[in-house]
Amino acid sequence: MKKVLKQIFFLSLLVTLFVSCEKDENKNLFLGGTAPTFSASVTGPLVLTIANRNNPAITFNWTNPDYQFTTGISSLDVTYTLEIDSTGSNFTNPQKGQTVYSKVLSTNLTVGELNSKLLAAGFLEDMPHEIEFRIKANLINNSAIIYSNVIKMTITPFLDVLYPVPANLYITGSATPASWQCGCGEPELLSQKFTKINAFTFKLSVALSANNSYLLLPVYGSWSAKYGFTGGNNSNNVYADDFKPNGGDLKSPPVSGIYNITVNFKTGKFTVTQ
Repeated sequence: MKKVLKQIFFLSLLVTLFVSCEKDENKNLFLGGTAPTFSASVTGPLVLTIANRNNPAITFNWTNPDYQFTTGISSLDVTYTLEIDSTGSNFTNPQKGQTVYSKVLSTNLTVGELNSKLLAAGFLEDMPHEIEFRIKANLINNSAIIYSNVIKMTITPFLDVLYPVPANLYITGSATPASWQCGCGEPELLSQKFTKINAFTFKLSVALSANNSYLLLPVYGSWSAKYGFTGGNNSNNVYADDFKPNGGDLKSPPVSGIYNITVNFKTGKFTVTQ
């Protein structure tokens, strides 16, 4: 009986070893891949302009990294990320541009699209910047990451705004201390002149009387270039809304007081906070 049990144990051990060896032979191991070859249709200095925003700017192409496993070339979908950063940052900037593509080996960008990516990555308008581009390839779960070669370019983005930014901005109306403009030039009361805080934003702290009207003026004393509400007179949300050229009267908040008004020509929106 003991001899039979020993034989059974020995046979079980052999089967276990055989199955284990077979599993190791069939294990699908990742062997690596080839860095994508990355190219651009243009490499010279680019000066982007708002007049050409709908025109083609650049085409990027890259190759498949051909991820290899012990069973052959991977059939898994590859994700590609176009990365944009300033030269010298080595793509470590937290604000670097990143656009993800799947199942494609190229992208065509218009002037406007390229400009938007550069502004989103923190590059200032109307200044030349030394910029680097590369492709990051990876499989699912951001695994097996391989980077392409780097393309360097000098590019000048433009200020992308909804409305042309005026040199100055004033407030006028029954809600303001000086009431409606008199048509006699810039007021002595400079407290009704906005401060330009960046290339497209104005800000003013001013006393507003409740439930009255006001407008925004690039030139004090002129009604030809006023900015007001996109809808009817005094129908705006008094704390935050849209504005447009030659719009309707803006209504002030329901409580009189000192308010901060911020006007953004990039988005076409204004905010009023006490």
